[in-house]
Amino acid sequence: MQTPIERLIAIMARLRDPQGGCPWDLEQSFATIAPHTIEEAYEVDDAIRRGDFDSLREELGDLLLQVVFHARMAEEEDRFDFGEVVQEISDKLVRRHPHVFADASIATSQEQTEAWEQQKAEERRRKGQTSVTDGIPVALPALTRARKLLGRAAREGFAWPNAAAAADRVDDMVLEVRKVIDSRDPELMEHHLGNLLIATAALAQRTEVDPEVALRKATGRLADRILRVEGVLRADGHGISDGKVVDLMDYWRRANPPQSDDETR
Repeated sequence: MQTPIERLIAIMARLRDPQGGCPWDLEQSFATIAPHTIEEAYEVDDAIRRGDFDSLREELGDLLLQVVFHARMAEEEDRFDFGEVVQEISDKLVRRHPHVFADASIATSQEQTEAWEQQKAEERRRKGQTSVTDGIPVALPALTRARKLLGRAAREGFAWPNAAAAADRVDDMVLEVRKVIDSRDPELMEHHLGNLLIATAALAQRTEVDPEVALRKATGRLADRILRVEGVLRADGHGISDGKVVDLMDYWRRANPPQSDDETR
């Protein structure tokens, strides 16, 4: 009798069978499936954030399908199969947890994090990767990639000495942005805004804040405030598109009375 994972692998093989398989599945490649893999990972994250465990079970299945799909395509090209994927991660987990599977001694999660990073650095060296930038995917969300790059650089000693110095850098970058506001040069503005975002990510790194999480939460707060504005507008018989006939900023202030310094604007 097949185990559940054996059944899934068999289903995927059937879908990719040139004789009677699914035309859509047969047309796919690593490149075309990759965006779906990323999307499914985000949907797992969303289910976790909503505390919806029924959805989480489903979304984890969708994410597992992506792994099986990639492994099946690799097997068809005689590169590797699903079993080798499982073997690879199993070996890596054992190798990176010598305090569990061997005789190393690690007492705290911080020590584990440091040991993990040292092991990953050693693995990169064995692969001939010598730069702190090696192995950080370009396809990561920009703030997440910045956090990883800044974190690795900081472990090598390349970082602002403290949070105050990082904050000063943010101030400097704001001044640079102000200088080019009237330039009407979108490339110049993009350049300086990019520098400001990197400086902000560096400040987040020095204060042990994940900038991607911080921005996601701030975006959630923004969405809530916009919904409150829309509610007040509807109560007065208006819609959000009535901005030319009503003072939307007045409605913003009415719907979002200041509760803290960051809500005064």
